[in-house]
Amino acid sequence: MDCLNPLEPAAAESPYEVLLRAVLLIPVSHYLLGLSLIVVVFLYNFLEIHILQDLFTGLRGQKVVLTFHPSSQLYRDVVSKCRILHGRYLSTPWLCSPHLQTVFLHFLGNSPVLSYRRQIFITSDGGTLALDWVKNVQVKNLAYQVNDVVEQDDKKPILIIIPGLTSDSNSAYVKHLAFSMAKHGWNVVVSNHRGLGGVSITSDCFYNAGWTEDVRKVIDHLHCQFPEAPLFLVGTSIGANILVKYLAEDGINAPIVGAAAICSPWDLLICDRFINRKLAQRFYNKALTIGLKDYAHLHEDVLSRLSNWEGVKKSRSVRDFDDCATRVLGNYETVDTYYRRSSSSNFVGSVTTPLLCISSLDDPVCTSEAIPWDECRLNTNVVLAVTQHGGHLPFFEGLTAKSVWWVRAVDEFFGILQSSPLSHRKKQTPDPATSPLDPSIDQAPYVHVKEDGMVSAANNQVAEIEVQHQENMDENKSEETLHAEPNVQEKQNTKVELTQPPDVARSPEQDITDIVAPVKRCLNQLSRQNRKSLWLLAYIAILTTWPVVGSALSVFLRKRFQDLLSRVSGKR
Repeated sequence: MDCLNPLEPAAAESPYEVLLRAVLLIPVSHYLLGLSLIVVVFLYNFLEIHILQDLFTGLRGQKVVLTFHPSSQLYRDVVSKCRILHGRYLSTPWLCSPHLQTVFLHFLGNSPVLSYRRQIFITSDGGTLALDWVKNVQVKNLAYQVNDVVEQDDKKPILIIIPGLTSDSNSAYVKHLAFSMAKHGWNVVVSNHRGLGGVSITSDCFYNAGWTEDVRKVIDHLHCQFPEAPLFLVGTSIGANILVKYLAEDGINAPIVGAAAICSPWDLLICDRFINRKLAQRFYNKALTIGLKDYAHLHEDVLSRLSNWEGVKKSRSVRDFDDCATRVLGNYETVDTYYRRSSSSNFVGSVTTPLLCISSLDDPVCTSEAIPWDECRLNTNVVLAVTQHGGHLPFFEGLTAKSVWWVRAVDEFFGILQSSPLSHRKKQTPDPATSPLDPSIDQAPYVHVKEDGMVSAANNQVAEIEVQHQENMDENKSEETLHAEPNVQEKQNTKVELTQPPDVARSPEQDITDIVAPVKRCLNQLSRQNRKSLWLLAYIAILTTWPVVGSALSVFLRKRFQDLLSRVSGKR
């Protein structure tokens, strides 16, 4: 009877069974720890957390990058004295992510306590705007009262705030700015967009990213109502885009002492591509779309009549909403046309008002790819301040996140600007005769052709003088003709016979000389005006006639060479 050998190996086990048995031997707590590590790494990259970067810098933050023209008086007289803009920005440690900051701003915000006094402004087309004046602010249970009614001769500066897309005076970042400026004695007013702030749509006109007419009317109204008060302007997000476009369109006629554009999208087409690129940006796209659709439902009675209402209700992105509503209401051919024509990056180079632009490189909505670095650098009236972190509008700082960095920067910038020579710079009114809107087709330079064939530039004044001189010459000639006619008549009546000398016989050499003389005179005149002209003409003549002359010469030489060869062969 055969017995099993104990030294003989048992039947081979499957490697998967061995691996499974080894996996089961690992404690569950180790798996939970590994899974937690994977989740942390994923969230750290997905939420773009930068706590490790802040720790490596010793919690000192990142330097603010300033872009300006080397000869900018704005930088020399104002920005160079701003301590905050030349410092560093460190975000709140427990909000060390652009997404965390942006979400915290819109859902919590730590907004200060203040109240408004509402003023209804009716536009020329029948639209209604709500102007909310800061009435009082409360700090540590102490209320700082602000005049309910601003006197007409009040010389205190007025700050006009233009909110962002679907935002109004109740937004957290608007309250942060209004609170800070009102606490320093400024009169603050928030210009709400049409249909926002609890105001109904009373006309067929809506606002968009390129609509500057409402801002222009409000500013002109405030400037006429308070002529002694300097006006300052702050725009946020889409409001910043409108602000820059308005300043460029009005130029030196804008009655604004200084302005600040915070987190402007700059290029709407690039931002549209950006918010559809990554998963995180798609959440913002969806959130903005929900806000726009809520705005549309508030004014359904008007929008359903003027826009593609079925498309508005089915919109799943900002681009879909703009295609069905904004493009139609603004009479744009396509959505991309609306984005291109409304982008403030096309206008920042024409701004003549002192302007501070603040943007963040990690802005999750308005990408840094759209920042017009070169355009801002070429304009002496613009200073661009860019931070490494900050998100879209929050820029929280401190352990309690009750302070907003860009609010302090704007407050300091306006304070120094108000006491600088730039605030006393007078606005000039352009001469209508030299307005840039005049067609340039009727303006100088003109091309003036002289008798000798030379071409020179002549302005319209010279042309008018020459035309007038020619008319005077024509009048003189006509007068001489009128005076000469009686003399001719008298000579005919007196029958005065004029004797002429007999013709002198002319030789052929004189005839040739008479023919060649004008040619020589023209050539000498050309050579005197430009000694290189004759040689240049000869060179051009050779180049243009060489194909014909060269082919004829080659045929002639070939024939002569063949005749020569035939003669030589015949002699042999």
